[in-house]
Amino acid sequence: MDRLIKIFPTPFEVAEYLAIEIINHINRNALNKHQVTIALSGGNTPATLFSVLGSHFDSSANWTNVHFFWVDERCVPPENPESNYGMTRKALLDKIKIPSHNIHRIRGEANPSSEASRYSREISSFTGSRNGLPAFDIILLGLGEDGHVASVFPGNEKLFESENKCKVTFHPVTRQKRITLTGKVINNSGRIIFMVTGKNKAEIVSNILSPGPKNKLYPASFVKPAYGTEEWYLDRESASFFKI
Repeated sequence: MDRLIKIFPTPFEVAEYLAIEIINHINRNALNKHQVTIALSGGNTPATLFSVLGSHFDSSANWTNVHFFWVDERCVPPENPESNYGMTRKALLDKIKIPSHNIHRIRGEANPSSEASRYSREISSFTGSRNGLPAFDIILLGLGEDGHVASVFPGNEKLFESENKCKVTFHPVTRQKRITLTGKVINNSGRIIFMVTGKNKAEIVSNILSPGPKNKLYPASFVKPAYGTEEWYLDRESASFFKI
């Protein structure tokens, strides 16, 4: 497994570097007329990246060559402040020239079980395939304070073995319903990119990335690319416990 780790002084520098990485990936593929499929995450750290992309790189990429999907979504309408799609639309999508049919949101307002099935079909229709599974070019992941990834929370790691592309899950505390990509789809991506910032993530980052025996397995520990690369972009605080 190929794993790349880069550490930057501040969260903004993480976002700036990663924005350039994504823009370059899009433009390299545009030269060959290859469409790029990217699955996005919610949360404050990705929001910084989306803001940088929307404010500083709105005209730097051939956005018509990009199809955006979501790693997970809360079961709320798009105008709800908790909507991952709603956050991304305000920070990025409203600021770039991208065709509406290139935006593939999870319909959080729909019946969750029906939407998980529908979204699975939509993913299969617009992404490449590898080993019988959808293959995103890039999947962008955050890391929860409990080690969750996408909406796979501690105790629900069986979703990394699920044959379904999408599943309905529950937040363990609020019991809010969510729709999430499952582990096999995540691990089938070309580039799996973790973007993590903040001191509150430092212990989990260290436990996942430091060599040697693990004292605890988090859902994020089960992210293991089947074919592609695993990339970690950290700020100094989130990497403060990490020993190379």
